[in-house]
Amino acid sequence: MNNFLEVINTRCSVREFTGELIPRDDIIKILKAGSSAPTAVNTQPWNFITVTDRKTLNKLCDSLPYAKMLDKAAFAIVVCGLPDKDPYYSKEFWVTDCSAATENILLAVHALGYGAVWTAAYHYEDRMQTVRDILSIPQNVNPLCVIPVGIPVNKNQTPKDKFKNEILHWEKW
Repeated sequence: MNNFLEVINTRCSVREFTGELIPRDDIIKILKAGSSAPTAVNTQPWNFITVTDRKTLNKLCDSLPYAKMLDKAAFAIVVCGLPDKDPYYSKEFWVTDCSAATENILLAVHALGYGAVWTAAYHYEDRMQTVRDILSIPQNVNPLCVIPVGIPVNKNQTPKDKFKNEILHWEKW
C-alpha cells in the first residue's frame, strides 16, 4: 500500500519525451487501469482511443495549442465521453467519470515508469472538434482530453508539493 501512495504522491505532468516506443502490453495495462475507474451507477460512459500512428500524432500536435509534446510521445490516449450512453447518468456524470478514468490512466503510466500529461479538449468546442475531425469521432462523442504518453527525458522530475494544511477542515469549516 505504501508503494501505491508513493505512486500517487510522486506523479507529475511530463511534457518532454525521448520518442522511444512503449510495449503494447504496457499500453493495455494502462487502458485497463482507465476502465477500472469508478463510475456513476456503473454506466462507464467512456471510450479510449489509442493513437500510435506518427502522422496522426503529428496532426494532433500541430492542431492543438497545448499538446506540442505529442511530437515525441510514444502514443496518446484520447479519453472520450458518451453522454447518450443511457438516458440520465451518462448525461449528468460523463465528465466526472471520464476524469476519474483519466486519473487512473495517469497513475498507471507513472507506476509503469513512463510519463504523461493531461491536455484538455473539453470544454473548448474548437479543440473538441479538431480532435473529432482528426480521429473521425462522431459528433455525439465528446473528447475530454488527449493524454500524450512516453518515456520521460528527465526521469528524476520532482513533483510539485500541492499539499497545504489550509485546505483541510475537520468536521467544521
